[in-house]
Amino acid sequence: MTTIINTPPSGESSDSGLGIVLGVLIAIVLVVLFFIYGLPAIRQSNNEPSTTNIITIPVPGATGATGATGSTGATGATGATGKSAY
Repeated sequence: MTTIINTPPSGESSDSGLGIVLGVLIAIVLVVLFFIYGLPAIRQSNNEPSTTNIITIPVPGATGATGATGSTGATGATGATGKSAY
């Protein structure tokens, strides 16, 4: 019968570290893109309610015109001046 001995791996790793380098580069690119596009978009959306444009359309002839004066009410009829009942 054959005896199999598992030798421990050597201290050297076959990984070259390329994954870590790519991860760091992608993270840096994402942070830069956030500062270029993300922050200005967030700042603009926060300022939008205060920059609402109000359009004023001037109407000719409507500058301080007084309203029509109301007609005076009709006076009530006076009572009859007939003879008194006494």
